[in-house]
Amino acid sequence: MKVIHTVGKRKTAIARATAKEGKGRIRINKKPVEIIEPKYVNAKLMEPVILAGDAIDNIDIDITVKGGGIAGQMDAARTALGKAIVEYTGSMEIKERYLEYDRTILVSDARRTEPHKPSKSTKGPRAKRQKSYR
Repeated sequence: MKVIHTVGKRKTAIARATAKEGKGRIRINKKPVEIIEPKYVNAKLMEPVILAGDAIDNIDIDITVKGGGIAGQMDAARTALGKAIVEYTGSMEIKERYLEYDRTILVSDARRTEPHKPSKSTKGPRAKRQKSYR
């Protein structure tokens, strides 16, 4: 029995996916992907599934996501899901389709928030007090 482990990251969220032979079930933190709320998160999560088509009818994918907020977790889970599908099926056609549609399905977004710098204003890392000459 073939088992594949993949990882997806976004900001501080980390998603770990395990793909194995099954009946086409996808679970995120033990919940079926179909009942994940809100709807926009669900729609974004379903993109790799819809693009793969019938190729995932015999794969069960379990994803655990930790850290970050709802959007970061969704992006991390999406990346882990896309990587798991491509790695399990070994299909270059699906990989090309993903890369053409949206590269972040297969490649984690490397952007991170900048740490705050020591200053009097605590609004952000580069925030400065306004200067007035008159």
